[in-house]
Amino acid sequence: MSALTHFDTQGQAHMVDVAAKPATHRIAVAGGRIEMLPATLALIEAGNAKKGDVLGIARIAGIQGAKKTSDLIPLCHPLALTRIAIDFVAASAYQTGACGIYCTATVETVGPTGVEMEALTAVQVALLTIYDMCKAADRAMSIHGVRVLEKHGGKSGSFVVAPGVN
Repeated sequence: MSALTHFDTQGQAHMVDVAAKPATHRIAVAGGRIEMLPATLALIEAGNAKKGDVLGIARIAGIQGAKKTSDLIPLCHPLALTRIAIDFVAASAYQTGACGIYCTATVETVGPTGVEMEALTAVQVALLTIYDMCKAADRAMSIHGVRVLEKHGGKSGSFVVAPGVN
């Protein structure tokens, strides 16, 4: 593994200089899940949540989260994102036996630095929005497994999580 890039030779935090890096097409996919009671999932799927269309609003929140990443993570570069897609899959039972919703975020740009942080932020914000909208029905919901699943573009090339890796 290479040295941490967000520290200078004196060990001080700094924003990485990407001025000399070529602009390339960058893609990152992140995923994670929120686990909940079966009754909470049924509310979401039926569209009967008191606050409205849970997944529609969570999708918009995830998109906003990706766009605001550099405002939230101090050393992230502000990026001109060219695509943000948020997808949800509801499942009545995961491998863990839990019920919930799996979220993936695909984020793209053409630029000198990657979009992994934007994809991760999108997933977290989307899942937090689901929690916020459904907490009156289920305060014990929990978020799990948020991570980068794929990354493409740039000098380091592609990274893809092996199938079946949790």
